[in-house]
Amino acid sequence: MLGKITIEKKLLKELDFISIITVILISIFGCLNIYSASRLTVGSHYLQKQLMGLVLGLILTYIILLFDYSILENYASIIYWFGIFLLVLNVIPMFKSTVNGAASWIQIFGFQFQPSEFAKIGLIIMLAKQLQVMEGNINNLKNFFKLTVYAVIPMLLIVKQPDMGMTMLCFFIVLGIYFAAGLNLKVIGGGLAGLVVLIAGIWNSPLMQEYWKARLTSFISSQSDDLGIGFQVGQSLVGIGSGGLWGKGFLKGTQVAGGYIPEQHTDFIFSALGEEWGLIGALVLLLLYGILIYKFISTGKNSKDIFGSMLCVGFVSSLMFSIYQNIGMTIQMAPVSGIALQFMSYGCSSMVTSFIGVAIILNVGMRRKKINF
Repeated sequence: MLGKITIEKKLLKELDFISIITVILISIFGCLNIYSASRLTVGSHYLQKQLMGLVLGLILTYIILLFDYSILENYASIIYWFGIFLLVLNVIPMFKSTVNGAASWIQIFGFQFQPSEFAKIGLIIMLAKQLQVMEGNINNLKNFFKLTVYAVIPMLLIVKQPDMGMTMLCFFIVLGIYFAAGLNLKVIGGGLAGLVVLIAGIWNSPLMQEYWKARLTSFISSQSDDLGIGFQVGQSLVGIGSGGLWGKGFLKGTQVAGGYIPEQHTDFIFSALGEEWGLIGALVLLLLYGILIYKFISTGKNSKDIFGSMLCVGFVSSLMFSIYQNIGMTIQMAPVSGIALQFMSYGCSSMVTSFIGVAIILNVGMRRKKINF
């Protein structure tokens, strides 16, 4: 099996080429916007690195497609605990790297990456495996408690960094898996209510970082903070609004060129898109994402087992929340957080892990039949 270097023809016929093409189109669109948003300060530096992430992502996708996704079930514990180990490395000063106030990056031999992105994959795989073993019986109290322990461990370590955006993302991944697995809606409602009470309880505690508060309050009113977050959102709204229907044109955005929008090549990439490509460009992007989500949900529904279905649910939940959160914060419909817009925002860690997620879903779809002829 290790000698396999080509995908079997009978499996290749089952490959979802529409999803692959859609992901590549979004990624190329992202590269164009990253170049436009960063060219005046760093030239093509970010574009080159993003293209490297894209190529690496495609290579990993091909490798993952060579093997049956069920093999992940056997290595779920190793993958999960390795992700936890990477998060723990953030505590060690020689590895820890702080970006925008969050020690959520690791620096090894000059290479910087975000361990929470990889821990997220381990979390999805572990929960999917456990639900397979439990035969989907999530409403058993023992099973529910076990799943929740696995979910809480990485989230606590991510909160410690602190990284509000990734914590929120992991929470909604877990919520999506719980909902799809059939958890009693009263339990879900009770959990959400408990979360609100917990947030209220720690609002004035040392755990709640001041810039977290600023981001949450700026979501309600862009003039409510003095840390620059309201300014960031305001400039984003100006840029998107000035794009109008058709946009100002590629490389012609004044807000983008003037550097008025902080982090416009990463967290606020949608602002650059809105100014230069307008409403039409934004709708095209949302259409591509819509196609992707529809295809991925269909793959999950048609999976041959619970493990495959839950893998799809986990990665789709991650994609859907990142789309809402990232775009929402640029138009003041969500609090500002460091959530990347998958395949669009600059970041090799995000690009690579996003392609790994796509590859796993494609793998589930290719092998949805219990016997392939």
